[in-house]
Amino acid sequence: MVVPELRPWRAARPHVTRVANAVRPRLARAGNAVRPRLTRAADAVRPRVARAATAAKPQVVRLARAAGPQLARIPRPKTVKTWQYTATAATAGLALAASVVTVAGPWDSTGQRTAERDRAAAQERTGGADHDGAPGVPGGAPRPAPSAASVLAALGGTSNTVTSAPTGQGLSTTLDPLLKDAALGTRRTAVVVDVATGKRLYGTGADKALTPASTTKIATAVAALSALGADHRLTTRVALEPDSRHLVLVGGGDPTLTAHEDAEGWASLRTLAAETAAALKKRDIRAVTLSYDTTLYAGPELHPIGVNENLAPVTALMADEARTDASTSGPVLRVTDPQKDATRKFAGFLEDHGIRTTSPGPAKATARAESLATVSSPPLSALVERMLTNSDNDIAEALARQTAVASGERADFDGAGRAITAQLKKLRLPLSGVGFHDGSGLDRDDRLTADLLTSLLVEAGDPSHPDLRPVLTGLPVAGFTGTLTSRYTNGAAGLVRAKTGTLTGVNTLAGTVVDQDGRLLAFAFLTSNTTDPVAAQAALDRTATALAACGCR
Repeated sequence: MVVPELRPWRAARPHVTRVANAVRPRLARAGNAVRPRLTRAADAVRPRVARAATAAKPQVVRLARAAGPQLARIPRPKTVKTWQYTATAATAGLALAASVVTVAGPWDSTGQRTAERDRAAAQERTGGADHDGAPGVPGGAPRPAPSAASVLAALGGTSNTVTSAPTGQGLSTTLDPLLKDAALGTRRTAVVVDVATGKRLYGTGADKALTPASTTKIATAVAALSALGADHRLTTRVALEPDSRHLVLVGGGDPTLTAHEDAEGWASLRTLAAETAAALKKRDIRAVTLSYDTTLYAGPELHPIGVNENLAPVTALMADEARTDASTSGPVLRVTDPQKDATRKFAGFLEDHGIRTTSPGPAKATARAESLATVSSPPLSALVERMLTNSDNDIAEALARQTAVASGERADFDGAGRAITAQLKKLRLPLSGVGFHDGSGLDRDDRLTADLLTSLLVEAGDPSHPDLRPVLTGLPVAGFTGTLTSRYTNGAAGLVRAKTGTLTGVNTLAGTVVDQDGRLLAFAFLTSNTTDPVAAQAALDRTATALAACGCR
C-alpha cells in the first residue's frame, strides 16, 4: 500500500524564534511549517518578490497587475510551469499563504499560518530600510522584511473588488486536456466551485463515487467539528475507587497525549502523573493498584488493513500515537498494545514521584470513583489542523470515534461511519453513493464524490458555520507545509491549499486555489486505476496549477 508521506510536527527552528516578537506568542511551536525548499524558490524570485511586496494592495486584481504581464499572456495550461508563472506564483504565494486564511477566519491557535507568512517574508530580510543590528533582535540579526499587505479581501467584505468567477467554457478548455492524461488512470472525476457563491463552475463525473483515500479526512473533520464544536477538548483522567487504593487511568480518546518531556502544548502524561501523585500523597497513599479503562471506544481496535506503520490500533488510551520512536508524524512501527504501553509509562512517572504501582491491567472505572487529576488536549480545531496538515491517520480515527460518541452511535468503525454520514446529512450535503468505513481513508471501501468534497470545502467557508474554519486553515499549503511541502515548488506555491490522497491505484486531491483574477475556488480531483503514483501526483499538481494560472473566461 502506498500512503501519503507525512511530515513531522516539530518545535520552531532558530530563525523563526528570532522573529517571534513580531508574531503570535505560540509561533515557536509551529516554525517547521516552512521548509528549506521555500528558500530555494525564494532565491530564484527575490527581485520580483520585492517589487510585488511593495506594490501589493488588498485587492487581488492589483496584485495580478503588479506581478507583471507575463502571466496574463499565458494562453494554455502547458505554459503554467514556465519561469514567468513560477515567479508570479511564488510572489503571490508569499502573501497568499497567509491571506487565503482571511477568507476562512482568524489565524490558527498555534500561529502556524502566521509562521508561514513571516518565514516567507524573512527570506528577503530587507524592506526599504536598513534593519541591521535592530534592537531587541537576538544576536543583532536583521529584522525580517515586513510582509506584503493582504491581497485577498474576506468574502463579503466591502473592499472585495475581485473580478467574476471563471466560466464553465473557460475551465473546460483549460482542464479537459489535463484530466485526459493517461497517468490519471481509467476513472477520474473533477469539480470546481466558486467558494463565494457556492456555484459549480465545472464538473465531470461530479456524482460518481470513487475511493477517496486520505481526502476522506476532510469529511471526518467537518463531521467532528459539527458534532463536537471547535472548542471541544479530549480529556484523560485518573480516578481513585472509593475506600480502596485502586487507581484507574481513564482514556479519553486523545491520540496526541504525550509522554515526551517537552509536551509542546499537547496533553502531558508526565503532568497527569505529577498531579495524581500530589493528590495521593494528600491522602497519605504511597502505593496503588493500577488499572486502565478504554471503554469509551468499542469494537475491534485493529483497522481492516491490518497491522500497519501508518496507524496504531484504535483505542481510547495511547501515548504519542503508540509510536516506537520520537517522531510525531509519518509511518513508523507502533506498539501492539497502546493502552498498556501508555499505562506503564504513567506508572513510571508515578514512581518518579514516590508512588509505587502494580503491573497494570484493564478495568472500568465505576461511577463512584473520584477523579484525582485530568489533562486535556488542545481544542478540537488544533487537532483537526494537525490531522489535515500531516494527514494524521491516528487523529482521524480518533475524531471519527468521538463523532460516534457525540452522536449516540457505537464507537467502532461501523458506528463512526454512520455518525459521519449523519452529521453531513444534517448539513444537507450531497451524499448519494457516499459510504464511510473509517475516518482516515485507509479503507479502500470508502466512497466519496467530487461533488461532496467541494461542498464540504464551501461549507467550511460559510459564515454561518464558523466552527468549520479549521478545515480550511488546516489544509497543507503548496510548497510550504505538511504533505505539500515538497510539491508545487516550481509552480503554484502558496496559491494551492489541498488535502492529498494516495493508495495503490488511487490518487486524489481536494482543496482551494486562488486563480489569476483572485477568485477563491474549491476543487476536487479523484482518480482510480492509476499505475504510476508519482506520475499521477504530478498530473494532479499540473491540473491544480492550471487553475491557479487561470482567468478562464
